[in-house]
Amino acid sequence: MRLDKFLKVSRVIKRRTVANDACEAGRVSINGKVAKPSTPVAVGDLVEIRFGAGTTRFEVVAVKENVRKEEASSMIRSLES
Repeated sequence: MRLDKFLKVSRVIKRRTVANDACEAGRVSINGKVAKPSTPVAVGDLVEIRFGAGTTRFEVVAVKENVRKEEASSMIRSLES
């Protein structure tokens, strides 16, 4: 699954266009490498998103095309920044 779609489906970022913009600006990295919106996401990947002064880090636990709102948080595991 594409990174921008994963960020939207997992509800880390609310809209896919916002996720796309964050990737294009170089604020998202996977496994330590700056990622483009089309970068594939796999289980076990470590994703880091930098917004303003804050940084969000998480591990991809599951990759699903369609997820209900209640199950979205089960797709990632938060890591300490």
